[in-house]
Amino acid sequence: MSTQTTAPESRVDPGTPDPRPRRRLDGAWFARNGVYLALLVLVIVNVVITPYFVSASNLRLQLIQTAPVLIVALGMALVIGTKGIDLGVGSVMALSAAIMPLYIGYGTLPAILIGVAAGLVTGFLSGTLVARLGLQPIVATLAVLVGGRGLANVIGGQIKNLSDPGLVSLGSGSVVGIPYTVLIAAIVFVLVWFTVRRTTFGRALEAIGGNPRAAELAGLRIKRTLVTVYIVCGVLAAFAGVLAAARSQASDPRTLGLLMELNAIAAVVIGGTPLSGGKIRAVGTVAGALLMQLIVSTLVAHDIPDSVAQMIQAAVIVIAVYVQLGRKKA
Repeated sequence: MSTQTTAPESRVDPGTPDPRPRRRLDGAWFARNGVYLALLVLVIVNVVITPYFVSASNLRLQLIQTAPVLIVALGMALVIGTKGIDLGVGSVMALSAAIMPLYIGYGTLPAILIGVAAGLVTGFLSGTLVARLGLQPIVATLAVLVGGRGLANVIGGQIKNLSDPGLVSLGSGSVVGIPYTVLIAAIVFVLVWFTVRRTTFGRALEAIGGNPRAAELAGLRIKRTLVTVYIVCGVLAAFAGVLAAARSQASDPRTLGLLMELNAIAAVVIGGTPLSGGKIRAVGTVAGALLMQLIVSTLVAHDIPDSVAQMIQAAVIVIAVYVQLGRKKA
């Protein structure tokens, strides 16, 4: 006589919650993915109402105009992730573009490197004021905003043409149909995304922004990390200034990078990175930059004044911050 054993049936007690997480279309889901939904809706609206929106030339133009903002915004996202802010990025752009013409006679690459070095120095200054001297980030970087723009005007003076072939190629050239500026912005995004998601430095940034005291007790070198992240932000802003000057083939310290700090902060906040720090959303920052650019281009395409576009951008920023506050309370 043989006995046959059967595995006991797995039963789920209806009184116990299902341990498997379920994705629900609730308020939190829309708060996390609102920027992508808004971008999708705006694209669909433009496809319907905007002539020639679906064209290779228009897509190329939108990406080229978004690239400098995105590069600056990615650096800003890293800083905001530490519960800081950098208001000096626009002035750093102007400063790097003003310095380049002074050294263009030594070659394109040396001039670019010296321009980017200006961002490294200003980033180091901002980081030192914040980390070493204990100044509030908004105060320290406000000083860089004012002083950097003034120094750019002293160095650059009036508009200077940049007809160097290397810079012209950088600003208007492409590889396999992809503009250099767009390709560079994509590379910067990949590097920032990898840094945030796959490196201890990225995790340290979020830890410092989330709970500085706990990060210090965990042995993180907070001051060194803060100085480093401001240097990275300054270098990215300086390189964005190089790209902007190369594209326009001119260096105008009075207008180049003007209000860029606000555009970058808007892209970061709309993309879901909280101003309270502790989290960095690189993909969301890309979507936020594209959304802000598409709002402006849509209004321009339909002959709506720039002042109205700025008010709409302000409303979008307020809504994004309000949504973040709602998520935090939840």
